[in-house]
Amino acid sequence: MNFSRIFIIVLDSFGIGNAPDAAAFGDAGSNTLLSCAASPYFNLPHLKRYGLFNIDGVPLPDTAAPQGAYARLVEASAGKDTTIGHWEIAGLISEKPLPTYPKGFPPEVIEAFARATGRQVLCNRPYSGTAVIEDYGDLQKQNGAWIVYTSADSVFQIAANTDIIPLEELYAACETARELLQGEHAVGRVIARPFRREGGSYRRTADRRDFSLAPPRATMPQLLAESGFESISIGKIYDIFAHRGFTRHLLTHSNAEGMAESAKTLSLDFRGLCFINLVDFDMLYGHRNDVDGYAKALAAFDSWLPSFTSRMRAQDLLLITADHGCDPATPSTDHSRECVPLLAIGEGVKPANLGTRRTYADIAQTVCDNFGIKNTLAGASFLPCISK
Repeated sequence: MNFSRIFIIVLDSFGIGNAPDAAAFGDAGSNTLLSCAASPYFNLPHLKRYGLFNIDGVPLPDTAAPQGAYARLVEASAGKDTTIGHWEIAGLISEKPLPTYPKGFPPEVIEAFARATGRQVLCNRPYSGTAVIEDYGDLQKQNGAWIVYTSADSVFQIAANTDIIPLEELYAACETARELLQGEHAVGRVIARPFRREGGSYRRTADRRDFSLAPPRATMPQLLAESGFESISIGKIYDIFAHRGFTRHLLTHSNAEGMAESAKTLSLDFRGLCFINLVDFDMLYGHRNDVDGYAKALAAFDSWLPSFTSRMRAQDLLLITADHGCDPATPSTDHSRECVPLLAIGEGVKPANLGTRRTYADIAQTVCDNFGIKNTLAGASFLPCISK
């Protein structure tokens, strides 16, 4: 059978370890799933029922009769960041890594940004996002300069205390940086990181925004939209694809909002795709080395899942996956090069082990195959393997 509606939920950073080239990225031994499994808060009975622990290489007690189709996906792109991971899910393999700046951005970049925005720059080096506002927040209050920092990923992050610099000015500065950061300095994302002082310390607000590099060519969501199908985005998906390829979008600020908005789409009559990102796993727990917090967030998603699947229609397909890893138990606070899970769930899904697949882009080809869209995207469709 073919499916009328396909929902893709990306559990941001939920890697399952064992990437063949993890050592080349400095991530040998990273395994986000196993790290979370060590927490007393780890409890995923529904994901287990659909086959999560049956996936190749997952050394957790599996289930004898999985109710979904399942696979391990290997990233084919040269990177481990959000932009590259989502683009690959959507059918684009990035053969060259996006630029990173382990020593900070070069003077010509910082000077051009300062001239264009009328404010000087503090920090300009890799930093923990929570630590950087504590270490530079008071200085920003004194001189009104931007706090610019990066990480092991291809990001230009701008932090601003919104009691000192208005939120709209921060967003405008990010748009300026996005225009400047092209060519050799075309980072994957410029990220607005607003914060405020609360209770004696600085805390990020929920008004983060991502200003992504535009995909180099059409992606699976764009092909669907151009072919007359609905292409809905929930969460930061819309920003990751530089606002291209979607017929409607809903921005959210948390997993809870993302899950609530996802549930609302079940009542909509449409034919096409709903592409969802749940960001808290990565933003709140992976990057902060919070194993218990990550495990609790997974358990909350697992607890919510039956309320979603019970309302799915007979011709609906749910795909659950991730875009990279972010092992909260390693010393690093950055993303980790890991394989990611794939679960296919729905009344019309035939339970099957889809094995280890060579690229996330198999998702894109499966969606296009389902809706009869000819394309030149990467990947291979697994639709015949899961369709009853």
